[in-house]
Amino acid sequence: MMDRFLEMVSALWRNPMRTALTSLSVAWGIFMLVLLLGFGRGLENNVVYEFRDDANNSVWIYPGKTTRAYEGYGVGRRLGFTNRDHDAVVAGIDGVEHITSRFYPANTLLRWQDEESSYEVRATHPDHKFLENTIMDRGRFINDLDIEGKRKVAVLGRKVVEEIFRGADPMGEWVSIGGVSFRVVGTFSDRGGDGEEAMIYLPITTAQGAFAGGESVRQIMFTVGDASVEQTNAMTEAARLMLSRRHHFSPDDRRAVRVRNNVERFAQVQQIFTLIGGFVWIVGLGTVTAGIVGVSNIMLVSVKERTREIGLRKALGATPGSIISMILTEALLLTGVSGYSGLVAGVLALEAIRRFVPENDYIRDPDVDVSVAIAATILLVVAGAVAGLVPAVRAAAVDPIVALRDE
Repeated sequence: MMDRFLEMVSALWRNPMRTALTSLSVAWGIFMLVLLLGFGRGLENNVVYEFRDDANNSVWIYPGKTTRAYEGYGVGRRLGFTNRDHDAVVAGIDGVEHITSRFYPANTLLRWQDEESSYEVRATHPDHKFLENTIMDRGRFINDLDIEGKRKVAVLGRKVVEEIFRGADPMGEWVSIGGVSFRVVGTFSDRGGDGEEAMIYLPITTAQGAFAGGESVRQIMFTVGDASVEQTNAMTEAARLMLSRRHHFSPDDRRAVRVRNNVERFAQVQQIFTLIGGFVWIVGLGTVTAGIVGVSNIMLVSVKERTREIGLRKALGATPGSIISMILTEALLLTGVSGYSGLVAGVLALEAIRRFVPENDYIRDPDVDVSVAIAATILLVVAGAVAGLVPAVRAAAVDPIVALRDE
């Protein structure tokens, strides 16, 4: 076995420059394939990371301004949602999993002892934590009893706690928000970062009463569970029609009520990256193919140069099968070693990028999974066999008499 291996190495390195350049082309093809796949995964990871803050299976509905006259109402009428619209969506739309509305108080100045600062205040329902993927660090979020009893309780974000309490324990403390006292019942963090953690959550009914909001809400948001894009679109259309009847605007007026369907948006992003992945494979395979053609060419040249040797082997009893096996094995050795080198180099390059390139808004954690490594390995084996097939068949067809006369 060792003699056979040394014989193959000797045959390949009779022309070291040619073999080295061909090996480099195969290694480069696999290297670029792995690198492109890793970058594609990094782009996808970054987009998914951007979606981390909100539930991907959510629908957000905002009131807008009418652009069509309808039922005696003119153009340019600004709509506004109320608690009754929230209740109508709960009662009238099948498939709603978690639902919340938002109200934003105008005065958001927070005071505690000698500390004060303004933060964004969101007055919500208990299900809001599922829409924003809120992570409770201490205490609790708003609950149904807070809504029913219009309790004056508040949940503070991590940044608020750090800037106002400066190491003191906020739990149970009374704070002033817009001149109204609220008791801190919980603190939270959010994967959306500092901006989302510089927030204060209040019960929506409490904030509407304390800050002269009446029953108005700014937006209605709900999740749809495992509903498909088609099912979610049907739910949003049903909500739009129901709201059009309640607020007397044309069902065809898309600007009267604006809808953000995160299920559809996320599906579109996934489709884009599926297309990008296919394009990357086409480009990568094209590069690999160029290297394989080079392997096939040098094997053909090698067979031509070794015509006398092959003829002598056949004259001494070597079968066509053994000749084919010899050439195929040499091609597999060349492509296998070169391709595996490119594969390892590509993985190492991605790992270096992942560890040492600063966090940015384009590529996040580029890597290749096990299935890609297996696919690349299979590709190498198949490519090596294909590269050596034609030269092997040609070598097997050499006539020993003619070969021995070859100069």
